[in-house]
Amino acid sequence: MKYSVKELANLAHVTVKTLHHYHKLGLLMPSEISEAGYRYYGIEELKRLQEILFYKELDIPLAEIKGLMEDASNRMQTLEKQKELFLQKLDRYAKLLKTLNLSLDYSRKGENMDKHLLFKGFNTEEEWQTALEEQKNHLQKEYQVEFDTQTIEVEKMNQLAIEAKNYLNTMAASLRNGVKYNDPIVQKQVQNHLDFLNKHGHALSKEDYIQQTKFFLQDDFHRNMLESQQIGLAYYLVAVAKNL
Repeated sequence: MKYSVKELANLAHVTVKTLHHYHKLGLLMPSEISEAGYRYYGIEELKRLQEILFYKELDIPLAEIKGLMEDASNRMQTLEKQKELFLQKLDRYAKLLKTLNLSLDYSRKGENMDKHLLFKGFNTEEEWQTALEEQKNHLQKEYQVEFDTQTIEVEKMNQLAIEAKNYLNTMAASLRNGVKYNDPIVQKQVQNHLDFLNKHGHALSKEDYIQQTKFFLQDDFHRNMLESQQIGLAYYLVAVAKNL
């Protein structure tokens, strides 16, 4: 069966002008041109147009599409490549959607996400394992505690890292600005933090949090980490926790 330009345009949901443009570029040639100058397309051209439109959905420029299709040895190879690119795009959009949801959560709470983690967390388990190596070794050496970094859920860890960073930034800012440890605003920020952790699979009661802050205060590794961000922060967190 042969299709006119108008019929093909209607079938593929593109304009006649688009098909003329593809012809001019040598991207989609008609199978037949009548003596009167009318263009007609067959099934092979329909398949080629589908491949072109798939690449267009991937935001690939027409000049590059032409090169990609010339390099491909057959339709199966082209479709497999396009499938791979769409899966990569879906994965990217899924990550962006999670970041967007986190941004909405912080906006609703009136808080700001950390400027570095706002755009990018770690992408792989290996990156997280490297980042946690020093802490893991410290816990093993000082407390004989095994810190499992072999089964890391990257997206979940990124969410927790963003929350922890924003929370500590908020606490450090309160300390710098002279906000007392028992101020209702500070207490509300701590409660929001605990609610987030519990909602994301890290059950932590008020008593647990008090013990955690005490541990951070007496442990050199964690105390130094907090004090390097803001002098007095480790002590401030303990005082805040005790007054929940």
